[in-house]
Amino acid sequence: MSPILVRPVREQLEHDRIIRLLQVKGRRRYEVGINPGAEQNVAVGTGPSAVYPDVVLQSPDRARRLMAVIEVETGESVNHLEALAQWAHFAKLRTAFHLYVPSGMVEVARRLCEDNHIQVNEIWSYHTVAEDVRFTLVHRSREAVVPPPRLAPAPRPKPRVATPKRAPRRQKRPARPKAAKKAKRR
Repeated sequence: MSPILVRPVREQLEHDRIIRLLQVKGRRRYEVGINPGAEQNVAVGTGPSAVYPDVVLQSPDRARRLMAVIEVETGESVNHLEALAQWAHFAKLRTAFHLYVPSGMVEVARRLCEDNHIQVNEIWSYHTVAEDVRFTLVHRSREAVVPPPRLAPAPRPKPRVATPKRAPRRQKRPARPKAAKKAKRR
């Protein structure tokens, strides 16, 4: 449970909207589980030490390896208490930890992470423009492990077919002017 016991309704709606947008955004590459509001749908870990981040990204294969956890914050939830109660636990997991904060709270989030020695792989800011939400990567950890890009298999070379050798082409002589041809004939 978040240290913010009662988040204002407007901010809770914004928080849950961002979580659902991230779910849609991550569907192409990952198996995405979300925990909007007070719901506890997808846990990381087992037993009493289980944590419930806002978004859980798992590999789409059978192993369902944990790839990353995402925590979404609103203006009032970027604070010291939240950082110690949630961010610190998510940063200790053996996976990437991404933090999404409103664009006006980026520096506060960075300072809280530095002051409390919280390793965040990526910090993203978000802001709304009319009905659209725009995300911007504002911090990427130097230690962040970037998975190697998928390489397409190299195209197979076409088998060479033996072709008969041709005689070299004869080069054409440059054409002489017509006046020179007439003079030569006389």
